[in-house]
Amino acid sequence: MRRNPWFETVAEARRRARSRLPSPVYGALVAGSERGRTIDDNTAAFAELGFAPRVVGHHAERDLSTTVLGVSTALPVLISPTGVQAVDPDGEVAVARAAASRGVIMGLSSFASKPVEEVAHAQPDLFFQLYWSGTREAMAQRMDRARAAGAKALIATLDWSFSHGRDWGSPAIPDKLDLKAMLRFAPDVLPRPGWLWRYARSGRVPDLTVPNLRAPGGEPPTFFGAYGEWMRTPPPTWEDVTWLREEWGGPFLLKGVTRVDDAKRAVDAGVSALSVSNHGGNNLDTTPATIRVLPSVVEAVGDQIEVLLDGGVRRGSDVAKALALGARAVLVGRAYLWGLAANGQAGVENVLDILRGGLDSAVLGLGHSSVHELGPEDLVVPPGFPLTLGGGDVAALRSAPAA
Repeated sequence: MRRNPWFETVAEARRRARSRLPSPVYGALVAGSERGRTIDDNTAAFAELGFAPRVVGHHAERDLSTTVLGVSTALPVLISPTGVQAVDPDGEVAVARAAASRGVIMGLSSFASKPVEEVAHAQPDLFFQLYWSGTREAMAQRMDRARAAGAKALIATLDWSFSHGRDWGSPAIPDKLDLKAMLRFAPDVLPRPGWLWRYARSGRVPDLTVPNLRAPGGEPPTFFGAYGEWMRTPPPTWEDVTWLREEWGGPFLLKGVTRVDDAKRAVDAGVSALSVSNHGGNNLDTTPATIRVLPSVVEAVGDQIEVLLDGGVRRGSDVAKALALGARAVLVGRAYLWGLAANGQAGVENVLDILRGGLDSAVLGLGHSSVHELGPEDLVVPPGFPLTLGGGDVAALRSAPAA
């Protein structure tokens, strides 16, 4: 009997992605740095938070819409920028169509496998993501191109992985898919005929180049070529962040903040918003879950700029918990990629519908009529759950004399 293409949970999307994708491709979607403690804590921390539901006074209609950086969205869930979406032939374009159909904002990675112009055509409510990589001239050219394509905000990601090892082994990814690479990966690909058939029908092979980093008149670099450029680029200073913000000249979101002192410096640099993020567990392992450090960042700067969160969101109830602790919205990454792998554009729509349904249930059960009414009083927060990084206690510890 043919399996129903619709699924009811993000966990089921993940199971279907695993059964459909070649093992190296699936491995790239679930990988975390070193022991994977951070990637596990990102999801486990949400389960430590409880709800305090109401029994009477529920609202028959509920408003789940909001705005992020002045852009309206039907759901406080944004598509987080992720690179080289080779899980489906249509990649980021399929994701863009799904986001547009559900009225949510999409973040597009500069490491995407589809050009920004093509993705913006499918979803005009687009935020373009940029790494601090290459020369200032090259970065300015990339911003100009995104602006010309209609991108409405810039996401500067500065929390990219500084850790290379994974205890269970990094997935093997070729630099390009030539005949030699195809033969090498055939044992992984042939047992997954559904994934192979998708590409066969499209008449394409997985594209591992990054067209949004193509220099004018040049060829797009490969993923590892682009990664190498990032590795060779001196890390940015706060003055560089200010330059990026001024060069963009519009709404500017800084992604990767976990510390209070960094959040305050971000405000000083003039950012419009920040995302509390640990790169989904792909940065320094044993960094705390983002939901644990969100309250301290919101308390420090939430009255000055918008604060978003990404990391570990798998359910609509997770979205509700983040909003109750002060987030304007959340960004999701692995969840929609599993949906894309499971069923293309429809699979991404499926994931967004799951998140919407779970969020709506939480807002209903908590007795609210809007996501903007969610607050800390709706949650059961265990002792010791909130963490403050980069606060006064750390400074005092560092200045204390040795025993």
